[in-house]
Amino acid sequence: MIRHCVFIQFRSSVTAEQRDELFAEISALQLHLTGILAVHIGANVSPETGMDKGFADGFMVDFAGAEARDAYLVDAAHQRAGARLVEAAEGGAAGILVYDLEMVAAE
Repeated sequence: MIRHCVFIQFRSSVTAEQRDELFAEISALQLHLTGILAVHIGANVSPETGMDKGFADGFMVDFAGAEARDAYLVDAAHQRAGARLVEAAEGGAAGILVYDLEMVAAE
């Protein structure tokens, strides 16, 4: 399983409603792409002040494997949603951190 983690520094002018709309677009991708196991969306709730480096919102998408993740990356709807996220992020792409983890079962 691949866990695709995306953390965002939204521009201060982006409203909560706009954030919700962007995250709804990401969540909706699971309706037409196979291999998406789950989508988790939310704000950072860590008590470690300042450790988020301003990446206060984000989402994670769990994929069955690398093939499903790779199909998501080139999907037209994902590309549109990603472009909108970049527009909403502080500094464009610099305001987005992407980190993929390969989740392996403990033996």
